[in-house]
This record gives sequence, C-alpha cells and structure tokens, in this order.
Amino acid sequence: MPRSPAPELLRRLAANLAVLAGLLVVFSLLLGILLYVRTAPSSLALPSEPIRPTFASKPAAAPLPYRLWTAPAEGRLAQRSAGEQALIRYGRELIAHTADFLGPRGKVARLSNGMNCQNCHLKAGTQPWGNNYFAVQATYPKFRERSGSVENQVKRINDCFERSLNGRKLDSTRREMRAMLAYIEWLGTDVPPNNPPAGTGIYKLSALTRACDPVRGRLVYTQKCLICHQRNGEGTSANDARSYTYPPLWGPHSYNTGAGLYRISHFAGYVKYNMPFGVTFENPQLSDEEAWDVAAYVNSMPRPAMNLSGDWPKIAQKPFDHPFGPYADPFTERQHKYGPYQPIREWKEAKKKKNNTKP
Repeated sequence: MPRSPAPELLRRLAANLAVLAGLLVVFSLLLGILLYVRTAPSSLALPSEPIRPTFASKPAAAPLPYRLWTAPAEGRLAQRSAGEQALIRYGRELIAHTADFLGPRGKVARLSNGMNCQNCHLKAGTQPWGNNYFAVQATYPKFRERSGSVENQVKRINDCFERSLNGRKLDSTRREMRAMLAYIEWLGTDVPPNNPPAGTGIYKLSALTRACDPVRGRLVYTQKCLICHQRNGEGTSANDARSYTYPPLWGPHSYNTGAGLYRISHFAGYVKYNMPFGVTFENPQLSDEEAWDVAAYVNSMPRPAMNLSGDWPKIAQKPFDHPFGPYADPFTERQHKYGPYQPIREWKEAKKKKNNTKP
C-alpha cells in the first residue's frame, strides 16, 4: 500500500519549526548584546575626566595631574642653528656630567665638590617633580627673598655651584655658563611666562602634624637608601672616580647648609616622588611620613657649612623650615628645622592679617 503523506508533512513541519525556533534564539541573543552595548559603559571609551594615577602609599595632599610638563622633543633642535644646537647639547652634558668638566679633577676647570647638577636635578633637569628646570626661563629674572634682590639665571646657576656643589662661582662669560643658559632656555621652550606648569620643580608635600623624626628616618634610610648612598652617606663613585653615580648625602663632599635641599620640606618633597632611584610620581615607595622622616635624618648629619649672613635680609620672610635664626617669630631653631610646622605657619598668617588690617 502507498504510504500516507500525512506523517511526512508532519516531519517537515517539525523540522521547519525547529529551525525557526533556533533563529529566534539567535535573534534574541543578538538583540540582548546590542541593548547591553548601548546602555553599559564601554571600557574602551575615553573618560570624561583625566585618569588619576593610583598610589601604593599614602596619597598626596592634592590630586596629581594626569599629564605633567615634559621637555621639548629632541627633533625640535633641528629648528635651531648649528651653533645653537651645539651649545645646547654642551649645556646638557655639563648638567649631566658636571664633575667631568668642572669638578675636583675637571678637564675644563676645578670649581666643585665632585657632584653633578644631575645628582639633584634628575635626568639633566627634565624629570617631572625631580627638581627640574622647566620654569627657570619663564620666571627669571625675579625677586628672591633669600638674597633680597632681583636675580637672573646666572645668579641662579652660581647659587647651585656655591651651595649644592659646595664650590666656587662660574665666570658668567665662559662658554660653559653660556651653554648651561642655552640648555635651560631650551627646556623652557613654550613654558608660559610666570605660570609654571604641572610637574615643575619639587612637589610640595603636606606637612606632618608632628615633628619630623630623624630616628625613624634612619630606619627608612637603612631600608631604602643605603644600598646606593652607602652606610655613611658617602655615595657611590663613578668608575672613572671623577664624579658620583649616586651622590653623597652628607659629609665633606655633599651639599652645604645653604643648599635648597637642606630645607627638610624640599628634601621630603624631592624623595617622595623620586626615591629610591627610579621611582616616579605614578608609583612611589615612600609614605609621606617616611619622606619627611628620612629628610630629617639626612639633614641632621654633618656637612659643609656656608656663611649665610647675607641671606634673608628681612628675617620675617624666612621660610617656616629655615633652620637658622634669628626669627621674627617666637619658635626655636629646632622647631623650625624639624617641626611641627603648622604652629609656625599659623603664627605667620595671623601676623600677616594683623599687619594688613592696621589703619
């Protein structure tokens, strides 16, 4: 007998329904994905606000900017004349390898203690918050309370020679001075006048509510600093013994008591985002307390003394952490050196307001 067509039709209908059901499932999945993509935030989307770096240690007092000022690109030197290019490059060499040219065994002159400018002004003065030179050209000449006078770039460089390098002034007419000035001017390319960009100089770290503790700082030094700067702070000499790979932090070949880094606030801000060597603001190793304490330890150790009798002709303008009297306020030299600093700042602010409200 011939087979009835009904079962065959039913099988075909069932197969078609199964295919249709499968298509509906696929369509539903695609529709769900589309709706999710339209409503959920994309991990690839650009943020509406700059991304802030995260830290392994205590955050800084103020949010750090996402982008920091950097040195002009090397390729832009081609826009300068051949003579300018040569002078700028020589200036960079002088900053990076100062002692080779002007140290105790310098091949040009013997003016300084064997440290390089780069030992304090990291990456030849280009490291963000590494005591860089970005704003020098844009802010000098300027009045400085320390000298009580208007200073130019020559004075600023020679201050470093006399204080940080514990040496003698460099003749302003020498090619070496002109080269360093040219290099500093080059680093200031495009920096707006009197408007230092983010990352300039040294980061201003929030002060502790207590005094800085050199005893705690010694522990930090032993754990984090000793491997490069050695047990007695003598630093690590370069292979040619002309200069230092890692500079002495105290002792006869270190910076003297007139140097900017002898102020504990400057040293603390400097080490926070630069030390141990290789650390950056994006990934610091030291907490704020460790930075303040190790600064107190290093600056409690012996070093060359400078005659500071000409500094701060108006004593009321001395900074809160200038460690040498006399002062216009009632606080001791020890508190000015180690803190706590907030009472000093509050006294100064109250005095300023009182003077401003006098008839």
